[in-house]
Amino acid sequence: MPGYLEFVPRQRFLPTIALSPDGALVAYSSHASGRYDLWVIPVTGGEPRRLAGFDDRTVRQIAWTPSGDKLVFTADENGDEQFRLYLVALDGSGLTEIDPGPDCQRVLAGSPFDPTGRLLAYTANDRDPAAQDLIVRDLATGDHRRYTPPDDEAFEAISISPDGRWLLSTGFRSNTDIAAYLTDLNALVADPICVTANLGEGVFDPGVWAADSSGFHLLTDHWSEFTAAAFYDLATGTLHPIACPDWDVEALDAAAGVRLWSVNETGRSRLGADRDGSPLPLPDIPPGVIASLSLARNASHAVILIDSAARPAELAVVDLRRQEFRYLTDTRPPALRVIEPVAPELITYPARDGRDVHALLYRPDGPGPHPVLLSVHGGPESQERPIYARSGLYQHLLHQGIAILAPNIAGSTGYGTAHQKLIYRDWGGIDLDDLDHAIQYLHTLSWADTTRLAAMGASYGGFAALSCLARLPYSWAAGVSICGPSNLLTLAKNSPPTWKPFVATVLGDPDTRAEQLLERSPVTYADGIAAPLFVIQGAKDPRVPQSESDQIVARLRERGVEVRYDIYPDEGHGFTNRANELAAYEAISAFLRTHLIAATADHSEPLQVG
Repeated sequence: MPGYLEFVPRQRFLPTIALSPDGALVAYSSHASGRYDLWVIPVTGGEPRRLAGFDDRTVRQIAWTPSGDKLVFTADENGDEQFRLYLVALDGSGLTEIDPGPDCQRVLAGSPFDPTGRLLAYTANDRDPAAQDLIVRDLATGDHRRYTPPDDEAFEAISISPDGRWLLSTGFRSNTDIAAYLTDLNALVADPICVTANLGEGVFDPGVWAADSSGFHLLTDHWSEFTAAAFYDLATGTLHPIACPDWDVEALDAAAGVRLWSVNETGRSRLGADRDGSPLPLPDIPPGVIASLSLARNASHAVILIDSAARPAELAVVDLRRQEFRYLTDTRPPALRVIEPVAPELITYPARDGRDVHALLYRPDGPGPHPVLLSVHGGPESQERPIYARSGLYQHLLHQGIAILAPNIAGSTGYGTAHQKLIYRDWGGIDLDDLDHAIQYLHTLSWADTTRLAAMGASYGGFAALSCLARLPYSWAAGVSICGPSNLLTLAKNSPPTWKPFVATVLGDPDTRAEQLLERSPVTYADGIAAPLFVIQGAKDPRVPQSESDQIVARLRERGVEVRYDIYPDEGHGFTNRANELAAYEAISAFLRTHLIAATADHSEPLQVG
């Protein structure tokens, strides 16, 4: 029977890709070398080439210079999210740091250069740890211009217009309240102007410019609960819809009169396109999730990063002229060449107030009864989608006979703004009720063994898993928390400075909601946890500090509850080191098999006396 490592993809990618100006090369971040480094590969296929990397840094964002002979990228140390900016030549030479100085969060714009390649746009909180300022740096002189955000907003640089005049940026208040700003770079003194202020509150998430700088594309929920693709006309100050499906448009690129976008339909990605406003036929793509897309300047082709339950994330080319789809990479592990991976069934189950919760249900081969892992995504504003999850961990557990239910509970994205906002300042409330109904749904399945249940999650999902073990009265056999908060009050108080407005909106202000935050915290109900628990934590985690895991571990060990606690000193919020990631997932697999399968088998044999 294949072990966990035989299910591990040969490499993984971060969701950042960038086509060169001539469309011949795609740059990406991959941990094929053990760390997430900067690589390029020809779109026609061939051997990838590593351009830059570090022993202790992760390449996060990537962009090409307009000339195409250099790339700029950000990287942070061991997941600490203190991003630094670097420039490197296409041949891998001349690696230099831009804006060296104290640690801070330098976030690169998606299209950061002016047409000359001399000006570079990004944001940084170097002036004030609680404020993300817009910065436009002259790479020739080192001089820079700085623009400060309004109170309770975080700026994010998006792009400089093709004519070099406008800097486009967002003003971020929460995931459901994003404004678009323009700054006139031709003016000696100029403040960023919110151009969507008269459209009210909502999502106005700007992206790529029109080639003539007449306006920019954006994603917006202005017309419905779902995010549509639109165009903002600078001359009239009006929005024009491009695509308004009854699902979220989640990515869009445009070039040479062609617009290409991806729609999230019940978790799966569907591509749409038009040319000069008329629908453009597209080749079929495999069912899966498009994590990133980049359209060539001549619109002849696009490169996408596509992931599915049956095949790990891959770079692929969508040829718009030949109507062809082809993979650029092949990361399939040995196990997928000898077994048939399990695709999830998209199901719904009833929750309170007449709502239905969408979920992915993975059923192993065989009649059962099968133990079940309740897997909760992070965020909470995220979505469980049909991907090759957790470096093959899902497929390995399924091959061992463990079923997986992965719900998109209140707070999840992909099902409208109202569903997403249900969890605002209600963590451990409506979401836990949805998880309770998930277990009730499992009781209706004849093949599910509800006497052998486990809960697992990372970040918010770790909080949800701890809440299940502590507050829901079921036969929990095990739990796994990866960097999961255990005390919402201390989490809110210790959040990164730039997150304060977001935390107050989504989680709750620790100064005014301290009682509620404690009342909803798993640590408050730690005495209710009896199942063995596996806790994994990065020592450098800036979002969920190690103290969050320390608290719950200490409380359980005081009572003699079985707890395995693995701390990774060189990791932050999640894994950037491949060896660490594989060690953690292999340990999780063994832990879950021990408590969901082996423990039952051990007790199934009658005792032999004498």
